[in-house]
Amino acid sequence: MLNIKSSIVLLGITSSLFANVAFAGTCDVNVEATPAMAFNVKEIAVPKTCKEITLNLKNTGTMAKAVMGHNIVISKTTDMQSVLADGSTAGLANNYVKQNDERVIGHTSVIGGGETTSVKIKLSNVKASDGYSFYCSFPGHASVMKGVFKLI
Repeated sequence: MLNIKSSIVLLGITSSLFANVAFAGTCDVNVEATPAMAFNVKEIAVPKTCKEITLNLKNTGTMAKAVMGHNIVISKTTDMQSVLADGSTAGLANNYVKQNDERVIGHTSVIGGGETTSVKIKLSNVKASDGYSFYCSFPGHASVMKGVFKLI
């Protein structure tokens, strides 16, 4: 039997395990991009029953999008580097995502500090058995601003 002190420690450990996961119970996902060039979650877990999700992004920083903008792009993990390379040449006007890129499951607009954006993303081509990532495609950001996207 656990005593109160052990129970509190166990609760703390369990809570920290889930602190970096965005669960989309209602097919809505909320993610924040911080001034420290990081997302507030390392994993986005979406129920397999969702046919589409609404991805909501908030930039909690203060800098303009041309200086320190953030977005979220979702693709297969194996496509991430090539999506980023093509996005870099697409430029800010195209949210650092190549137009009509079939490798991209979905993406938000690039937003500056204090701004929010939302996008609906259809999940019809997403398979639970494949590996997916989410990341910021602003040049240089994906090296630290990335995480796992998966169906559960």
